[in-house]
Amino acid sequence: MSIDLLKYDNSWYSPGRGFLVRGLWFIVNACVLRNGLNASSFLKVLALRMFGARIGSAVVIKPGVNVKYPWNLEISDRVWIGENVWLDSLAPIRIGRNVCVSQGAYLCTGNHNWSSPGFDLIVKPIAIKDGAWVAAHALVGPGVTIGEGAVLEPEVSRPRISRHGRSTLACLPQRYAAGSLVRTEGGVGRDSSEAEECVTPERPLLWNRNRSPGAASTAVRRDRGTSPSTKCSSGNERIA
Repeated sequence: MSIDLLKYDNSWYSPGRGFLVRGLWFIVNACVLRNGLNASSFLKVLALRMFGARIGSAVVIKPGVNVKYPWNLEISDRVWIGENVWLDSLAPIRIGRNVCVSQGAYLCTGNHNWSSPGFDLIVKPIAIKDGAWVAAHALVGPGVTIGEGAVLEPEVSRPRISRHGRSTLACLPQRYAAGSLVRTEGGVGRDSSEAEECVTPERPLLWNRNRSPGAASTAVRRDRGTSPSTKCSSGNERIA
């Protein structure tokens, strides 16, 4: 099925504020947040709060950060936002406590259904749980929940997009049960006998629990007939 961009229609989408407020934010965002000469986290937090963002205490925001719509942004206490992070908040972005979002990371809440002739807009929220680390230049797609304590490697946390517009993220919400670091296609987490399952729409990514204590775990791919999960967060699914 071919795409015809003349059929594109996002009239259903509401950005949450009127044209004047969005225009004013565009100017403030460029002068205060994206300005590489402004090193003051206080001024950035103040500007975000003035436009409806919910920001906790001890939040550090480095220069060059870009925020689409601050009224869709919620940041808890003791969060670090690195240089040139893009918070593309067409839909809500919620960041938990003690989270580090490293430089150049892209949190994208918007997507398109490429199987539709009209290239339909898709917007879904992003949630990052307490203690997670989004590493430099990682991409977090719409509808993704990053589990508590999860670590995403650079440029590997891309969402898998199905032909029905569903997006998920292969990541490991980790528990600190053992000390070994393990790798998957979607990220890094600590080895745990109780690691939850993270899936893509087509083929689930499962963790191999058949190993000696403390040994590095290996990720295996396995086709299953069960319906895929659309998130990767602590407590969603467990491997029997």
